[in-house]
Parts: sequence; C-alpha cells; structure tokens
Amino acid sequence: MDVLTVSGVRDRLGKALFSRVAGPDGPATRARIHNTPGTRWFGAERPIRVVHGDASMFIGGLRALLLQSLHPLAMAAVAAHSGYRGDPWGRLQRTSTFLAVTTFGTAEDARSAVERVRVIHERVRGVTAEGERYQAADPHLLEWVHVTETDSFLRAHERFGARPLAATDYDAYVADTAKVATALGVTDPPRTRAELEARLAAYRPALRATPECRAAARFLLLQPPLPLAARPAYALLAANAVTSLPEWARRLLGLPRVPVLEDVAIPLTGQVLTRAIRWSMTSTDAR
Repeated sequence: MDVLTVSGVRDRLGKALFSRVAGPDGPATRARIHNTPGTRWFGAERPIRVVHGDASMFIGGLRALLLQSLHPLAMAAVAAHSGYRGDPWGRLQRTSTFLAVTTFGTAEDARSAVERVRVIHERVRGVTAEGERYQAADPHLLEWVHVTETDSFLRAHERFGARPLAATDYDAYVADTAKVATALGVTDPPRTRAELEARLAAYRPALRATPECRAAARFLLLQPPLPLAARPAYALLAANAVTSLPEWARRLLGLPRVPVLEDVAIPLTGQVLTRAIRWSMTSTDAR
C-alpha cells in the first residue's frame, strides 16, 4: 500500500530515475563514492559539488550533447565508437559515474577514473567521411567536449538550479572543472566564465551540422529509448535544453525559435520538472 502514498510515489520515481542514470550497480557505486574515507579533489564547499549534485544536470547534459555534435571530428568519433544508439543508457551511466567520482569521490578513485578514460581515448581514432583524421585524445577535441559540458552545466544550473550561485562562484566552478580537464589531457583549460565563453567562440569556425550530427540530434530529441509514458516529460526536458542553446547553434542544428512558448511556457516546465526530479531523488533510497 505504500506505493499509493506520497512517500511511496517519491520512492518509486526516485529509484527508477536513479537506476536509469546510475545503472544496476548504482547503490553500491554511490556508497563507495561518498563513504570511502580519504582526501577529495574538491572540498564540500566547492561550487562543482553544488552544480554537479543538482537536478539541472539533466537539462545541461542534453544541451552539452547537442553542442558537442556540431564539431565534425568529435561527432565522427562518437558515431563510430561510442555506441550511443545501441547502448545509450550504458553510455549515460558511465558518464554520470565519471562525473560523480571526480566530483565527490576520493582523489585516488578520481585519478583511477581519469586514467581509465585516457586509456579509452588513446584507442579511439579514425577517419571521417571527408577524409579528416581524428583521435579522441587530441587536446583540441578534449577541450571542445570540456567547454561544452562546463558551459551547459553552468547555464542549466544558473536557470534551473535549486540554489543559483553568485557570479564569482560560477567563475570558481569553471576553475574547478579545469582541474578534471587538465587531468584528462586538456591543455590550459579556461578558468573563468569569460575565458570559457571566449574559448567556445574560438571553435565556431570549425563547427557544422554533418549528417552524423543531424542523426544524433534526431535521436536525442525525437527518438529517445524510453517507454511511451516517460516521453512527454523527456520532451519537455529536451525543449528546455534546446531553448538554452545559443542562437548560432540552433541555426546550425535547424532548430527554429517559438517566441511565446520559449519565453514563458517552456522555462516554467523546466522549473517544474527539475523540482520534481529533485524531490524524487531526495528519497531515502535514491539519494
């Protein structure tokens, strides 16, 4: 009968969300990350813990994937090697675990997680349909992934976070993420929001919507691997990710503006959904 109570509904929803994001080993992984004694890369007071621990990450993650798809070499590597279509939830779970370990885990676990990713990156290489060579370990491509993620998580938190930060704290957040980026092989990552925006702008001449990019966007926005009952909520999360993209990115992706909806209705749905996710994930079993 507990499933009919408010706490029962929250518990079921929280467990379902956590299972999707963290995978079947999620509870054990969470316990190891948070309960293992030892020094951390980031103390409890650091902004990265506030941003990466918030439900706004659901919207920020979608935004980051859409932005990342616009770099032809990065998208070619994803299309050929990530298995995002065949195992999208596995990819999400690996990414979320990496973020959790490097943000909240011990310094030893964070270094081990980074080393595993670096080994994988060294193996990811190939040639695009246009004959351009790519390698995931290329610092230039690593930085593109880093700056799109950092910018997307920051902007999603600024708009939908439970406790938006001061401007100086968002600068500190960028500096926090630079520590992880450097460990992964990024050369001189941005350390302030102004540097982050300048670095993103510097990539724009190289960006375009390739066939692989458009296919990835269709998959993310129109063909999510979800049961029908979950698709309306996902569609609203995706709509908020799209409306938070810069205008130039939307033009490249062919995603038109809908002024009235975008200015009022869609942001309200983003607030409601992130609050609902936050509420469900505070369940005792899903934290």
